[in-house]
Amino acid sequence: MTESFASRRRLPTSPFHRPDPAAPPIEQFEVGDRVSHDQFGLGRVTGVEGADAVLVDFSGRQGRILSPFTKLVKL
Repeated sequence: MTESFASRRRLPTSPFHRPDPAAPPIEQFEVGDRVSHDQFGLGRVTGVEGADAVLVDFSGRQGRILSPFTKLVKL
């Protein structure tokens, strides 16, 4: 029982050794895109800060949504 866990051989076909799933691609937004947010509702993109954030106008209420935009959907 003194054998360390690190010295065990791993089989590539083992169901217990699965690689991490790939992250979904980050959606790209442009100024003027209509969007929907889970919390804020419908809006229009007013600015894009590279791949880091987008500025959205939700019926007069401005919001800055940070990447990876999980709750923001392009319509």
